[in-house]
Amino acid sequence: MTVVRVGEIELDCERSGQGPPLLLIMGMSGTALSWGEPFLELLRRDFDVIAYDHRGVGASSRLDGPLTIREMAGDAEGLLAALELDSAHVLGISMGGMIAQELALAAPERIRTLTLGCTYCGGEGSQLAAPEALQGLVEAMMSGDRERALRASWEINVSPAMADDEDAYARFVEIATRRRVSVPVIMAQMQACAAHDTQARLGQLRMPTLVVHGTLDQLLPVANGRLIGSLIPGAQLEILDGVGHLFFWERPERAAELLRAHAAAYA
Repeated sequence: MTVVRVGEIELDCERSGQGPPLLLIMGMSGTALSWGEPFLELLRRDFDVIAYDHRGVGASSRLDGPLTIREMAGDAEGLLAALELDSAHVLGISMGGMIAQELALAAPERIRTLTLGCTYCGGEGSQLAAPEALQGLVEAMMSGDRERALRASWEINVSPAMADDEDAYARFVEIATRRRVSVPVIMAQMQACAAHDTQARLGQLRMPTLVVHGTLDQLLPVANGRLIGSLIPGAQLEILDGVGHLFFWERPERAAELLRAHAAAYA
């Protein structure tokens, strides 16, 4: 990882692979490691992959005060500028998909293609996690029991079939242990997500857009993907049957194939 100066802050960034640049924007509580090595290795075959940690995470600048999605979109645009990239393919998942929406609206010239995975646009018709599911996750995170918090986070992020895969869970725990994200940072990110609303503006987007969502997503139900796909002109919608929130963990080959084809179609 390399620390890159972006305006008044620094972002910890990893760049690997060969090909056109692909900026990966991670979701709430995640790090640059959270993409998972199987997915990253597939992407490196076709892209110059850029993954980074949000402010407050890893070696990036400490979080000082509240956070907004637009602020984090500014960080993403600033990172591209700091890396001397005029434009890039962009993949944002979950909170990262919200950031990618604001980035695309603020700086469309920076986006070669846009991929929005397991994300949310706010407004009428959007759906957050069921209150009981979210309450269980928050209670586990606030319990002080790290194992309980990790297990709750894993189970809400994947399908029931994936949740039973102990080898996959062990990889998830190993990544979370290598680079921890503090509860105050996660809470600030959660508040930023709750305030996000791009619904009335998504019709302005004109770049090639792919929307990917799993049918068993508990954090942000699949209705969100269908809504976003209907709001962005010409968007391609890919629904993954039987897949949870972390679709790129459950179907890394399919996710990488979709990105590769999407980028190639508009090269």
